[in-house]
Amino acid sequence: MRTKVAIIGAGPAGLLLGRLLDRAGIDTVILERRSQDYVLGRIRAGVLEQGTVELLDKAGVGERLHADGLVHDGVELCFDGDRHRFDFRALIDRTVTVYGQTEVTRDLMQARDASGATTIYEAENVSLHGFDSDRPSVRYVKDGVEHEIACDFIAGCDGYHGVARASVPEGAIRTFERVYPFGWLGILVDRPPVAEELIYAHHERGFALCSMRSHSRSRYYVQVPADEKVEAWSDDRFWDELRRRVDRETADALVTGPSIEKSIAPLRSFVAEPLRFGRLFLAGDAAHIVPPTGAKGLNLAASDVGALAEALVEFYAERSTAGVDGYSARVLARIWKAERFSWWMTSILHTFPETDAFSRRIQRAEFDYLRSSDAAARSLAENYTGLPM
Repeated sequence: MRTKVAIIGAGPAGLLLGRLLDRAGIDTVILERRSQDYVLGRIRAGVLEQGTVELLDKAGVGERLHADGLVHDGVELCFDGDRHRFDFRALIDRTVTVYGQTEVTRDLMQARDASGATTIYEAENVSLHGFDSDRPSVRYVKDGVEHEIACDFIAGCDGYHGVARASVPEGAIRTFERVYPFGWLGILVDRPPVAEELIYAHHERGFALCSMRSHSRSRYYVQVPADEKVEAWSDDRFWDELRRRVDRETADALVTGPSIEKSIAPLRSFVAEPLRFGRLFLAGDAAHIVPPTGAKGLNLAASDVGALAEALVEFYAERSTAGVDGYSARVLARIWKAERFSWWMTSILHTFPETDAFSRRIQRAEFDYLRSSDAAARSLAENYTGLPM
């Protein structure tokens, strides 16, 4: 088999890249080691920046997003029960849209299936070859038979634990990482959300987040130690803890119910540099991880593949290597801005093992500054709704 671009990973990053290239007339093959049902079963974030929505529209998959997505004009921050709303539309005339990552993935899968483009699920023993030359290829095993795909470029969109980044020679890549001493215990529940917009809450017992997936499905989180076990948390224990951490009005308005999904997500910050190695490019979680506090993970992945698609379209249309040569520097500039914002949100909203009375007063001062300074509020709005490239 031969294709122009071999894409490793059928998550939203790989599927969106494939869709953008397909619409530009550039052939792609996507390889995914998991089944299609497994990929669709992943529960992930669902806050889309305005630029991500525009990119999904460009990919031709925005119809259901606009019909079912919830447009939010702002967000609320709460500190020890003191709640303040930041109005993004009033501050900078921008918004975000709540639409689950699972639904983004579903829309992209359906569009790819309808286009007839090739996606190979349950591809085993995927290996990358020759990406430091002009004859790269990808090998894999399917149903016990080994196959090889010759290509012009390889896009590694296969996540933090994927084969793409692991294929880069050790001396050619540098990684930066911070692992946080806590995680988010999250539950999904078929009950109306407690508020129309997200509520981020800081409490001396730990962070909490009130979020949603739709008008009838809610997603809630509480901070727990990194070594916590999900089995230790009954639904009743979770609801009791959430009520303690949010303000009284929110606690009284909570509509509880049995969880339909419950899991603990560890938090880390991670960046790999560079993101281009000859004919191989890294994008999405293969290139970076951000703590979910800043709602940047899916949006960064979309930004990566939007830039990569532009570079590859330029290469095939104009035979210019300017875009592919500049890909790594271009996206890393935005990645580090997102890492900074996500780290900052995490640092002011969570309690750390070393948090003392002085540290909590500093966190409180940061919160008070945000709500009293128009410049600080605009900065929050600009970072949350979408960072420039």
